[in-house]
Amino acid sequence: MTPTMMGSVIDGPKIKTALPGPNAKRVLEGDDRYISPSYTRSYPLVAKEGHGIVVTDVDGNEFFDFSSGIAVTSTGHCHPDVVAAIQKQAGELIHMSGTDFYYESLVTLAERLSKIAPMPGPHRFYYGNSGAEAIEAALKLARYHTKRTQIIAFYGAFHGRTMGALSLTASKPQQRRRFAPLVPGVTHVLYPDVYRKGESDALACARFIEDKVFKTTVAPEEVAAIFVEPVQGEGGYVPAPRVFMEELRRICDRHGILLVADEVQSGIGRTGKWWAIEHTGVHPDIVCSAKGIASGMPLSVMMSKAEIMDWVPGSHASTFGGNPVCIAAAMATLNVIEREGLIRNAEEVGKHIRQRMADWPRKQSLVGDVRGYGLMIGLELVYDKEKKTPAPAERDRVIDLAFERGILFLGCGPNTIRIAPPLIATKEQADIAMDVLEECLKRAVK
Repeated sequence: MTPTMMGSVIDGPKIKTALPGPNAKRVLEGDDRYISPSYTRSYPLVAKEGHGIVVTDVDGNEFFDFSSGIAVTSTGHCHPDVVAAIQKQAGELIHMSGTDFYYESLVTLAERLSKIAPMPGPHRFYYGNSGAEAIEAALKLARYHTKRTQIIAFYGAFHGRTMGALSLTASKPQQRRRFAPLVPGVTHVLYPDVYRKGESDALACARFIEDKVFKTTVAPEEVAAIFVEPVQGEGGYVPAPRVFMEELRRICDRHGILLVADEVQSGIGRTGKWWAIEHTGVHPDIVCSAKGIASGMPLSVMMSKAEIMDWVPGSHASTFGGNPVCIAAAMATLNVIEREGLIRNAEEVGKHIRQRMADWPRKQSLVGDVRGYGLMIGLELVYDKEKKTPAPAERDRVIDLAFERGILFLGCGPNTIRIAPPLIATKEQADIAMDVLEECLKRAVK
């Protein structure tokens, strides 16, 4: 099955009602009455079905999903191979708990992931249910293995909302507001801002750790790990420059610190490589993965070099982590990605999108920057291009206008639109979405 076969190419989105439609309004009323108000909703999409890149709402409106359910549905919505694997496994064994018993599939998936790991083996693997759980596991393992307590993370980072992951997160104040005290021992430093400050800022940000932090705040021999996103997600889809990652690796090697790559959003082919850190040539010690690994099912993986995962039974576990149905979905996802050439497709379609937008910073009054790899592309909107003043209200307006026209985007950072369709997206589908986006950028300034 080719990527083209997984979704409508010619017809494009089909909006049949005012948005939200009557059925959606009914659901929204119930949601307002019963569901936690902590959830962040960008617009009133009430999804009912999804196939390929197309999501259909409860009123029959069809949208092109250029968010992939927040970079989760890597093989598209309800890929038939993933669905078949889920159905087959659900009829055989749903749960027995890999914490207390054994699943053959835990080993099978680990063997598969070991072959594509972004650092030399041998490797070991821990399974959880979400990206935040993978980060929690990495945080605990780093402290356990090194017998050190301190952690370094970066401003702009999003690592999750559980207490340990939240302590590493520094993306938006609301994510941390009124939850203190958080887990102690975390020091945040600046992440490179190449768009505003140039390439030299990247090396300066890394060297700040050694030149300032280690000399004024935290002794290097007390630091267990540096957590970094090779492409910051919530921070604005900002790729980490190679020189920055190389210097982090040198710092870690010099002081016996573990380098942890948060690939929860950027991994599993999204950037045109299995792992975003591969764009930098740097080998991490620990990798956290989730989201796209099972194309919609809740699964996370924390992998490390085998000698690092030296904790003993009872140190960490998860009742549902590595659930057989989720493992089956992950195996099917990896099979589809390899068989259909979706990593190459992500690279090619992503390049096509970036070429479409290459002159937007010059032609479009709101566009300040276009950045990213593969199908993880950030479009940053600004008021004043010389001062590079963020334009958050206009960003939100563009996303709303695109929704009204049947294209689903989400924001990230204060003023960036994330472009992250499923890895099956075609150039034709991308052109439809970019046509809509270009129109919405023009309308947002009227």
